[in-house]
Amino acid sequence: MYSKNDDAAAGGGRPPSRFKASGLRGRHLAAHILVAAWAGLALSAASAQQTLPVARWLAIHLFLLGAATTAIVVWSEHFAVAMLHAPVPDRRWSNARLAGVNVGVVGVLSGVWAELPVVTGAGCALLITAVGAHLVVLVRTGRGALGGRLAPIAGYYRAGAAALIIGAVLGWLLATGEAGPDHYTGLKLAHVHVTLLGWIGLPVLGTLFMLWPTVLGVRMAERTTRLARWVLVLTGSGLLTAVTGLSAGWRPAAVSGIAGYAAGVAIVAHLLARTVRRRPAISVAAAWSLAAAMGWLVVGVAVDLVLLAARPLAGIRDDIASLVPVLLVGLVAQVLIGALTYLLPIVLAGGPKQRAALRAVLERGWVPRLVVLNLGVVLIALPLPGPAGAAGMPLAGAGAVVFLASAVRVLLRGGRGLLRDVDADGAGGLARRPLLWGTAAGAVLTVLAVLVANSGGNTGSGASASGSSGAGAGTTRTVAVTLADMRIRPARIEVAAGTGLRLKVTNTDTQRHDLKVEDGPVTPMLAKGGTRVLDLGPVTENREAWCTLPGHKAAGMTMDIVVKSDTATDSGGHEGHEVHASAAAGGGLDLSADFSTGWRARDAGLAPVPAGTVHKAELHAARTTVEVAPGVKQRMWTFGGTAPGPTLHGKVGDVFEVTLVNDDPSMGHGIDFHAGSLAPDRPMRTIRPGGRLVYRFRAEKAGAWLYHCSTAPMLQHIGNGMYGAIVIDPPGLAKVDHEYVLVSSELYLGTPGSTAQVAKMRQDTPDAWVFNGVANQYTHQPLKARPGERARFWVVAAGPSDGVAFHVVGTVFDTVYKEGAYLLEPDQAGGAQVLDLATAQGGFVETTFPGAGHYAFVDHDMRHAEAGAHGMVEVSGR
Repeated sequence: MYSKNDDAAAGGGRPPSRFKASGLRGRHLAAHILVAAWAGLALSAASAQQTLPVARWLAIHLFLLGAATTAIVVWSEHFAVAMLHAPVPDRRWSNARLAGVNVGVVGVLSGVWAELPVVTGAGCALLITAVGAHLVVLVRTGRGALGGRLAPIAGYYRAGAAALIIGAVLGWLLATGEAGPDHYTGLKLAHVHVTLLGWIGLPVLGTLFMLWPTVLGVRMAERTTRLARWVLVLTGSGLLTAVTGLSAGWRPAAVSGIAGYAAGVAIVAHLLARTVRRRPAISVAAAWSLAAAMGWLVVGVAVDLVLLAARPLAGIRDDIASLVPVLLVGLVAQVLIGALTYLLPIVLAGGPKQRAALRAVLERGWVPRLVVLNLGVVLIALPLPGPAGAAGMPLAGAGAVVFLASAVRVLLRGGRGLLRDVDADGAGGLARRPLLWGTAAGAVLTVLAVLVANSGGNTGSGASASGSSGAGAGTTRTVAVTLADMRIRPARIEVAAGTGLRLKVTNTDTQRHDLKVEDGPVTPMLAKGGTRVLDLGPVTENREAWCTLPGHKAAGMTMDIVVKSDTATDSGGHEGHEVHASAAAGGGLDLSADFSTGWRARDAGLAPVPAGTVHKAELHAARTTVEVAPGVKQRMWTFGGTAPGPTLHGKVGDVFEVTLVNDDPSMGHGIDFHAGSLAPDRPMRTIRPGGRLVYRFRAEKAGAWLYHCSTAPMLQHIGNGMYGAIVIDPPGLAKVDHEYVLVSSELYLGTPGSTAQVAKMRQDTPDAWVFNGVANQYTHQPLKARPGERARFWVVAAGPSDGVAFHVVGTVFDTVYKEGAYLLEPDQAGGAQVLDLATAQGGFVETTFPGAGHYAFVDHDMRHAEAGAHGMVEVSGR
């Protein structure tokens, strides 16, 4: 039965001394200030989802990794010690672990936001280390402890910590592109499940066994201990099975695992429902919040199970992604609200009177807050069109903001009371915790700095440097600025010193853009047709303005604001803003070096035309690290994890149905098949991260065709690897012994989208020229043939800027097919030596190898051949 001893244990064991109590309260105060700060940042990011890149991802992870993780780390240690009747761990190491968790979270968020994989990896490593240390403490706490009826609940905290470690590893694989396109969907689903149902769900379920009857002020059911053990087995083993199945792409395992988890959740929900009695709860507001949270967990797990059972994994990723906000707000936010409503007054108050006062602050207006928040969750969950569907998140956010404001007031009151206790003891209790307090301030300030730096500053009016002397003093000028086609027009604005300048900014492009003025204001992210006026105030010095989206500034989406002398007249601006950046030409690679152990050249053989007349394919746009030259690895933007993407093959009249899935975490992509003839508006549109589109076309004409990313700036998207070939056989094409596909392109090393890399692209100074994406790969691993065998070489020039002059040393071409027409056939007297293709052109040549030997094939522009566009056909045997 529920006893006073168990109640004391839940509150932290026997009453501590006044000094120890103030120390414990000080740690909880610092931790919950940090929780409130993370929650506030999450709400800020959620409100900016239309104006900041990756804002949705950032809002989710600020809340889960920041606020929820901090709360769980603090309370799981606190409850584990209390329920096991174990000695309190060394507070200095507890603070160090909590600091490590928060610094790691800052690293993860900053790294993903700023696209710095090294920082992301370091943050993940620190987070895993800190949570691993937390897990060790939880395990060691159980050894030699006195134990108690609630001891099994500590197992939920250990399982949750293990789940976060797994989730962090999966998150690192996804954020850095190491997951690869073939495994991305499964690992993404596994990451979502192990984080939400493991790190969040398991500690919540375990805590509710104890916290629910405590909040209600009733006895704990006799069978609670036994059920707690069985539920942990069901949920823990079920989650492990589900995550393993999702990672491996095995749906039956995922379904059975989630079914086990759902059974455990159902047992807990039934137990909690039977615990309710017809008497006032100690905290009615906390009880209703916890009940609502449990309800949304039941709903979420049930929907998850139905989706997994009814549809293949590839088809439910978007549905699961839409379920995340429901669990985020409905479950996680309300658990925090309910738990903190009950627990904060207990740990921060110095006595019953102060406890009642703090609880009254937290419960003020709880009924409308609860209704508004849960109405918001319902609207988020239902696929409603128009304003009703868009109102869900603002409503839920409003309910959360009201509670957050109350929590901040309680933390401030509790802090003042704690300071009085410390002063009365004459001990610097708070000063003894510089690591925790420093981390709390440092973590929040770091994330704020990253947000400000990457969002482009404030969105309000920003004045220029002071001073108003000159011909323009006292005058105001308004200039219409247009954002379109990766350009800002006008590209240059000239004004007299002291002129007040207002920019009426309009985006006429199909993709979103913003405009940031150096040391000045920034527009929100503008959709097509969006307009915003920026007031710069008096301008007294030169400034630059640019679009803040990744890669857009480097692509030339900039504008100069130039202050002219007093005697000069204003100018409306000039087109053709020049990017001032230098880049060395290619040639610095050691192409004679060895490739990494285990590296294999891309198979250049053309696969036969698939059976049937309708060919379906799924291409995943993803970032992948590729060895592009001997010993040189480069982050590429790819279709299907390779650059070039997979080669498609068909006949005239065949239908291609290609599903494009955007697995890129922060960038939009599209696709353009040159082999299809159709209006580009819908099939070639840019889809956002996580989006899908189906591109269906009939191949009416034969040829060797290019496909590539259709999203601007195409120079960058193609230059970073988003291209491929599609071969449509001419009718009556004769069989040959070998068919090879070679896609020529340029290679640009460096951080994709960086100013230095884009400058090289714009100046056409690549680091190498390549066949099939890798410099000299077929020199190191030659193509194979036998004497007298006939070979057909399909060649497509992907560029993005240079064509190709394809030549095979030691042979003469007797067949040349270029851009859909034969230029030379075997029955003619002439021969050919080169297949010359401009950028985006394609064709094939045929030849017969006269005898054994090594036949080099090259781009006969020798700059290109000597810088990577070189391969070999090794002809041997009879």
